[in-house]
Amino acid sequence: MKGKLFIVPTPVGNLSDMTFRAIEMLKNADRILCEDTRQSKKLCDHFQINTPLSPFHKMNEYKVLDHYIHELISGKMICLISDAGTPLISDPGNLLIDKCIENEIKIETLPGATAFVPALVNSGFDLSQFVFLGFPPHKKGRQTFIKNISNENRTIVIYESPYRVVKFLEEYKEWIGDERLLSISREISKKFEETKRGNASDLIEHFKKTPPKGEFVVVIASK
Repeated sequence: MKGKLFIVPTPVGNLSDMTFRAIEMLKNADRILCEDTRQSKKLCDHFQINTPLSPFHKMNEYKVLDHYIHELISGKMICLISDAGTPLISDPGNLLIDKCIENEIKIETLPGATAFVPALVNSGFDLSQFVFLGFPPHKKGRQTFIKNISNENRTIVIYESPYRVVKFLEEYKEWIGDERLLSISREISKKFEETKRGNASDLIEHFKKTPPKGEFVVVIASK
């Protein structure tokens, strides 16, 4: 009998956001696949989870994929987690999912933490329709990515790093302007969680006075 792959969200900030079901699933699995074993060990130690951890990330997924698919086919129960939030949301995992579907291995995804959902709700913008674009490209395609935002009428949500968020705002202002409001949330579910709203000029001024720290979710209001 074939095993099963469980996609398990982990907290984006506060460890208290971990669900009872997620903890139980991780404890009962035969193996946990994770981006960074050092990071995931902290989570497992906190919840007294002793399941073996194995690295699974963009640098090694092609190399180890067949081994874990063989384990699943042989009846193992495997959980996939990311460093924070729901796996596959701007994180590795699509290759594993595709291979499981190809081999008719059952997949179950638990509900749980995802950084962009609280940021969307905190924005106060129209959420009847929205589009998630993930991280903008660092170099090639970045200008096209940002310029294409002007063609999207729905509320838009993207991720950006603290090292590039001011650059993003400056490029956004240069290529699109100040007409649409933005809401930027950082450190979701952590002690220093913060949301700032305004146009690009307002937010550039704020983050130049207050150096950006933490992971950022940028929400752009619909037209």
